[in-house]
Parts: sequence; structure tokens; C-alpha cells
Amino acid sequence: MSEQDRNENTEIETVETTATESKDSKEHKEDEYEKICFICHRPESIAGKMIDLPNNICVCGDCMQKSFDAMKGGQIDYSQLLNMPGVHFMNMSDLEQSIPKQQKVKKKKEGEERKPLIDIRNIPAPHRIKASLDEYVVGQEYAKKAMSVAVYNHYKRVATDTMDDIEIEKSNMLMIGPTGSGKTYLVKTLARILDVPLAITDATSLTEAGYIGDDIESVVSKLLAAADNDVEKAEQGIIFIDEIDKIAKKKNTSQRDVSGESVQQGMLKLLEGSDVEVPVGANSKNAMVPLTTVNTKNILFICGGAFPDLEGIIKERLTKQSSIGFGADLKDKYNHDKTILSKVTTEDMRNFGMIPEFLGRLPIVFTLDGMNEDMLVKILKEPKNAILKQYQKLLALDEVKLDFDDGALTAIAEKAMKKDTGARALRAIIEEFMLDIMYEIPKDDSIGQVTITREYIEGTGGPIIQLRGQEVPRLS
Repeated sequence: MSEQDRNENTEIETVETTATESKDSKEHKEDEYEKICFICHRPESIAGKMIDLPNNICVCGDCMQKSFDAMKGGQIDYSQLLNMPGVHFMNMSDLEQSIPKQQKVKKKKEGEERKPLIDIRNIPAPHRIKASLDEYVVGQEYAKKAMSVAVYNHYKRVATDTMDDIEIEKSNMLMIGPTGSGKTYLVKTLARILDVPLAITDATSLTEAGYIGDDIESVVSKLLAAADNDVEKAEQGIIFIDEIDKIAKKKNTSQRDVSGESVQQGMLKLLEGSDVEVPVGANSKNAMVPLTTVNTKNILFICGGAFPDLEGIIKERLTKQSSIGFGADLKDKYNHDKTILSKVTTEDMRNFGMIPEFLGRLPIVFTLDGMNEDMLVKILKEPKNAILKQYQKLLALDEVKLDFDDGALTAIAEKAMKKDTGARALRAIIEEFMLDIMYEIPKDDSIGQVTITREYIEGTGGPIIQLRGQEVPRLS
């Protein structure tokens, strides 16, 4: 055999080996997911053992029996067959691709492969959780401490769920704080620290089942998608429902409150723990989407809202409790009390429109402070992924150093305070002033440093542009 023939044979063997490995890898990945009935779209954990057909098609026993029942005298009664959910005429060669990956459910591990997702030895202590939050979140000391303890207790409960007869209740949380105080950012940071799936939804989109809007169960479907359709992982994740104050009970109305009290009632079983049938890879149930069951017993629910009228309710209660003759003085005092929200009680929440049963399933209640200029300046520069550090990194990729003087930071914070949207206004303000700089810098390789000044932010001057080895006066 010549050297050329040997090389050709080696290449063929390499290609065949690669193809085999690729096929094995594909089959291994497919083994991670449950089989889904092609007709009814139920996974095998619900429909039972599947019957394998050509082209990687699977049919459950129920649908196979219905198919046989639809046959009369060896002939198929298509009128009956077409009444079965999911059945439609198509090219049989396309059947293998009919169920997309995002609609497949991962198998539950058994035997030696089954390991607890949460190990009590690996749950970080509250002070470690708070220390990690401190790296990313400025201020809100009480909120970070309360959240750290609640999360620690929750996952201890999950890890020891089957150890004894004493059942520990869930540590679901309710966060009360003004817009832009960092509620969503806190939850996102927490989920990243714990490495658990997180789903975020807006309470304003939720309605009672049967009405236009998202069903209450859709929040669990989002969590399943965040867990890559791994039911076991999703069952130990976090669901954050923002703007929860928007589903308060409507007052003085005779119509059915489908987006208020009805939503609160519908969420009770979810918060407490129940089996929920949710669509896989979709937000709504229909005949063409597979369904699976998720148990919410160990899912941590965190609700947050601004509750804009709550301060008035608290002030009214405190004023009524005051002694006769001192009412006016105390009322004036409460009008200037910036920590008034921290005095909230269950009675105040009920007067706001939250039903007692709903509040009872959110035992951990804490408040977040509103933003002031000092906090906004710290948010700009202190966190691990501070906004200024992000822009400095972007310009560093162009080999340009970016600085902000103290006056510029104060001016940015002042502008953000005027917008009254808290910390979320900061990025938009900086982006406005950085736009021209980021556009011009790539044009000129001689620029070595840019310093943002207060005058530039206030519109009375420009940034300081320093060339490599030379300083240039401020631009007007």
C-alpha cells in the first residue's frame, strides 16, 4: 500500500470517528430530555412509557389506543383521528423536527446520578450572602440583612425537607420601596450569588384565568424556561413578582376584580406550595404545546412594589394613635419622616388593598430606602460592576483612560434626583454625555485620556481631552 493510500485511509477513519463521536454526543444530549408524545404533546413523566416509531417519533399508550380505536375494519376513520389533539397532515419526513428543543423537558435523575441540588453544607451563611451583596449593592443595609437571613433559612429548609417531622414554613418575602431603590437589582444579584434560576414577572400583566393577559401559572413557566426545562432545578429557584402593589383590591367597585383581588386569590396556592401544570416553551396552554408538572413547595417567592399611597395610610394610623392636643404636631413630624415606610404594619397593608391570606404567605416584610444624592454618587463608582467602571472598561479597549471628577459625579446625581426615578436614571444621563465622546474617540489615535467635568454635565463647558504626552485646554 502506498503512502498516499495510507494517508487517505487515515483521513477516512478520522472522519468516521468524528461522525461517530458527534452522533454519540447528540444521542447523549437527547437522552437528557424526556420523550414527548407526538400526538398529545405530554412528556413521559405524565403520559407514561412511550412507544418508539420511525423518525424518532414517540406516541404514548393512550394515544396509540385511540389510534387503534379510530380504525374500523382495517381502515382508518380520519374524522375520528383528526379529532385527536395535535394531529394534522404533514410530510412524514419532517416529523422529527416537529418538537423544538425549548419544548422538551429534562429527565429527572435516578439512582447514583440523583444528587441533591441544595447541600446544607454548601449554603452560604447570612453574613457571607450579605458580604457578596455588598460588593454590588450600595446602602440598603437592613434590606440586605433581612434578605440574607430569609434566603439562608429558606434553603436550609429545602435541604432538610425530609429529615424530620417538623415542617418549616416558607420564607417568602415582600419588599416595599420607592421606584429605583434597587428591588429588582437586589433579587438579580442574589440569584447570581446562589446560582439558582430566576424568573422575573410584572404583576400588572397577570389576570385571573380565562381573561386577557398572562395566567398566574405563567410565572412558573418562565422559571422552568430559565432552568433550561429542568424541573428539579426550577423547583428550587426564585420567582420575583414586581409591582405587586398594582394587584391591590379595588375599592368601591361592583365589577369582578380580575386583575386585583382575583389575582391575589389565585396566587395563594402557588406561594404556599402546590403542583402546577405549566406549558413547556410557551406562556400559554394550547393543544400543540407539551405540559409538565412543577411543584412550587420549595420555590422562593419574592414580591416587590412601590406602594405609593402607603405612606399616607401609615401617617393616618400614627396620627390617630397620638394623644389629643398633640395630633397636629405629630402629623407635621410624620410629614418629614423619611423612614415612615419602615413603620408599616399588616393593618396598613390590608387598608392598601392586600388581602390577609396573601399577606400571610409573605411572612418576611422589609422596606428599602429612597435614593439621595450621596447614595447615587456611591452607586456610580463603588459597586464591583459600577456604571463608571463599565464605561472606563469600554474606553480602555480603545486604549483611552476615562476619569470623572467629583463635581461631575455630583452633577449627575443631581440630575437623577430631578427625574425622580432613583438609580435607574443614572445610566441614561451618562449615556447622553458619553455619546459624542465614544463616537469621536475611535477617529483619533492621539487621544490618551478624557476627564468628564461638572461644567460639561451642566452644559457650561466641555470635557478635558489629554493627548498622549500632551494636555489640551478644555473644549467649549
